[in-house]
Amino acid sequence: MSHSSVASGSLPTIPPLLALVIRPLPLLPLQFALGGFLARILRRNPGLLDRLGQHRRARFGIKPVDLPFAFIVEATPPRLLVLRELPQGLDACVSASLANLLALVEGRVDGDALMFSRQLGIEGDMEAVLALRNAIDDARLDLAEELASLFGPLGEPVRRSFEAARDRLTGSPQEQR
Repeated sequence: MSHSSVASGSLPTIPPLLALVIRPLPLLPLQFALGGFLARILRRNPGLLDRLGQHRRARFGIKPVDLPFAFIVEATPPRLLVLRELPQGLDACVSASLANLLALVEGRVDGDALMFSRQLGIEGDMEAVLALRNAIDDARLDLAEELASLFGPLGEPVRRSFEAARDRLTGSPQEQR
């Protein structure tokens, strides 16, 4: 498995003041948008969830440590929930900054290196987390492409905007080499 590493140091986090400002915003619109985004990714990558194998029924908690909300991702049936806090009883929980989580999904950082540097926290069923990581790695997701596909003729400007924002957070691919 090959991962790029982000140039040097930690990736930036969402400023605490911004996190405080977005805290009172309702979560349902975000859940609706991200749930639709997940459904689109699954339609474009139909075997992604099959790669979870015996962990297909696992419930994963995802906590961006720099945002005032968290996610639960379920594979069967495919579902994404947005909550203020993660509940007890999840099969596994993953926590990191939003930038690190995005970089992990796109294979721009090495999850093992993040874990050993304490920038990535994992609790619960490690086998389930590894199955999820392998499924995402195998899919070779390009979030900019996935997002652009939602916007039809406006897709290209959306892609460029997302790539610029992502590269500011995670470093450009050229910086990672």
